[in-house]
Amino acid sequence: MTAVLSVPFNTPAPFNTPVPFNTPAPHTPVVDTETIPPLAQVVGADECVPCSTGETVRYANLDYAASAPALAAVAQTVTSSLSQYASVHRGAGHLSQVTTARYEQAREVIRGFVRARADDAVVFTRGTTDAINLAAHATRGDVVVLDIEHHANLLPWCAPDRDGSSRVRVVGACATIDDTLAALEAELAAAPAALLAVTAASNVTGEVLPIGRLASIAHRNGARILIDAAQLVAHRRVSMVGHGIDYLVFSGHKLYAPFGAGVLIGRPDWLDAAEPYLAGGGASASVSVGATGGDTAIEWHAGPARHEAGSPNVLGAVSIAAACDALDAIGFEHIGLHEELLRARLDDGLATIDGVTELRIFEDSTDRVGIAGFDVDGCTPRAAAVFLSESAGIGVRDGKFCAHPLLNRLGYPDGAVRASFGLGTGSGDIDRLVGALARLTTRART
Repeated sequence: MTAVLSVPFNTPAPFNTPVPFNTPAPHTPVVDTETIPPLAQVVGADECVPCSTGETVRYANLDYAASAPALAAVAQTVTSSLSQYASVHRGAGHLSQVTTARYEQAREVIRGFVRARADDAVVFTRGTTDAINLAAHATRGDVVVLDIEHHANLLPWCAPDRDGSSRVRVVGACATIDDTLAALEAELAAAPAALLAVTAASNVTGEVLPIGRLASIAHRNGARILIDAAQLVAHRRVSMVGHGIDYLVFSGHKLYAPFGAGVLIGRPDWLDAAEPYLAGGGASASVSVGATGGDTAIEWHAGPARHEAGSPNVLGAVSIAAACDALDAIGFEHIGLHEELLRARLDDGLATIDGVTELRIFEDSTDRVGIAGFDVDGCTPRAAAVFLSESAGIGVRDGKFCAHPLLNRLGYPDGAVRASFGLGTGSGDIDRLVGALARLTTRART
């Protein structure tokens, strides 16, 4: 819904209010490969945790792929917004007008961040899973997916269509990206499909898929494409126009914003044609009801409001926009270099440890975000994660990462361990992980 300001107000401060941090400054690339400091200040960077040795150490957060810590600049924006926090839409009061403007401004910041089209809908959701469920609600026709997807981009499509028929068509990933793209093209060419829904970066291995090529395959076979960018938008510049993306989804808590908000961005026609995702206030333009309710007449809004019933998560929207501005201010060229240096350091370190095997989906992948999934020989994933936590204060992920079909096809039905990093990570965190894993594997062999 478009906000209409009935009274003038002071424009809120920009979302990207910077927070000073020790070197390197946000605009300074990291070049010293011996010591790689964090690139930005994150909330909780100095938190300490107890170890089994009796020591208390600084927590080494290597679980960014699950939830990245909030950037300090984002936390500052959220905190400053609380003093002007009031009801959204339809409120005549000055603070309601300010809050409504912040909420709608957040849409435009996010639109610019992902280089969306001018007429694309920007719908706020509870996160990536909620956004894909909304997309599934609005999509009619077959949907093609890969078997490497996170459950968020698999299970919503598995639900039967309105007529009770199955509409999901699952394509098995091949040994190479090129062969996988060829398999997708063959599937789309064999029978019409409405949508190709695919992850941009694996949450298990970090491998990045060529989304521009995927979009071209979808479009030349008469399908649209939805990109699950939950694991990509914090690491790489995404352009919906440049890459040819029809729908894009991601979560704030992967983007250095707090929990509880995400977005679905994309072409408005399917969204406007669908029944509201939730029925309630805000989605309805007018309602009349008879004595028995049998002659109820409802006119629903078009646009994002159609699928945003209820009081919206204003702070969630503001925090995502603040994160977008903060990442733009840092610069993706600097983010990429920082990540490349840390990833090389981690890969080199893991390669020196007998009994540690990194997971890969594709033989020809050349690009990864800051994620490393690995197996520790002779040690269950949970035991390895507990050892890292209790002995060295390191937080990693263990299990099947809501990607059960992928872990099964890779030969790890009991799961694996995943380390992931980002702007608040330094080389000391990577070195601590490698050292702790070396001790773990030595202990497992004796």
